[in-house]
Amino acid sequence: MFLRVSYSTMNDRLNQKYKRRADYLLAIAVFALVLFGLIAIYSVSKYYSLQITNNETDKYYLVRQLVWVAVGCIAWILTQSVDYRFWQKNSRYMLVATIVLLIIPILIGSSSDSNAARWVSIAGLNFQPAELAKLTLIIYLSGWFAKKNEEKSIAKIGPSFLILMAIVSILMLVQKDLGTLAVIVGISGAMYLISGAPAVHMLIGGGLAGALLWLAVKLEPYRLARITAFINPEKDLLGSGYHIQNALIAIGSGGLLGLGFGQSKQKYLYLPEAHTDSIFAIISEELGFLRASLIILVIGFVAFRGFRIAKQAPDTFSRLMAVGITTWLIWQSFINIAAMLSLIPLTGVPLPFISYGGSSLLILLAATGILLNISKYCKRY
Repeated sequence: MFLRVSYSTMNDRLNQKYKRRADYLLAIAVFALVLFGLIAIYSVSKYYSLQITNNETDKYYLVRQLVWVAVGCIAWILTQSVDYRFWQKNSRYMLVATIVLLIIPILIGSSSDSNAARWVSIAGLNFQPAELAKLTLIIYLSGWFAKKNEEKSIAKIGPSFLILMAIVSILMLVQKDLGTLAVIVGISGAMYLISGAPAVHMLIGGGLAGALLWLAVKLEPYRLARITAFINPEKDLLGSGYHIQNALIAIGSGGLLGLGFGQSKQKYLYLPEAHTDSIFAIISEELGFLRASLIILVIGFVAFRGFRIAKQAPDTFSRLMAVGITTWLIWQSFINIAAMLSLIPLTGVPLPFISYGGSSLLILLAATGILLNISKYCKRY
């Protein structure tokens, strides 16, 4: 008993030695992105509110996003307060629960108007389990890779890792959510590489990812149409090329300084998903390329702070988790903005912290809380 108490006391002292205040610069930057997102949603969604409430001045989407911001801030506070090692202890249960949640929309059908089975309804609000899957996979892989790294057996888990990714990929393909799958595969691959995966495993994984993309295109012809539109967007301006053409028109119309806040023309139902996946194009139209680029700079600053936390993290698990969360932010931001600029084929993923969408915002804010909790224990912060 004496030894147990002594060990506990020493552990508490060690925690206090390294525990400091959270990275407030990271917190401020994330809060700034969320606040800007609310302003952008207010500007972009006016005409969309008119379609639902017959009142252009109605703040339908803004109010709903504010609700999610409030819930997300509560999640942020909770995850920032919980010792990051708690997630390592419960990672298996979280992964199982997430897979069950991913199956539920497939079994009962989506609560969204879309044909894709991606959503479940909770207390009148639509929730997308795939967003939760991003975070729980990061937590599970961090614990798994950290354990195998300590055992010097990271090179032996290749087949098991591929089986896990295959299960998640099948669920994502059934839900017709290729964008989220691309984000998850990118995050998981980066974490596997950082953990010390053999180069041959990465080559095999890259080949299988290419085969997965081919399969996804074969299963859904509209994906081939998107690739065709990416290669030659002028071939079908009123069909597969409509979305990307209007996104480019919005960005081009904004020029360097923009048309002015609230002055977008493309948001009047010309550009699909203007308040969600396409919000960066509308921001560029209203504020111009120079001011829209500030968003990219702030996201880059958040990424810099995230990787700084990862570099100074107290152990392998927290380091991998910080890398996973930061990679998630960078990779998803790149996919969203690059698609609007026609640098990659169009795919539907929200711009982190800014796009309308409660599920994405809630889970991202919870992940931010975890990252800030890790920053408290960084050895030299």
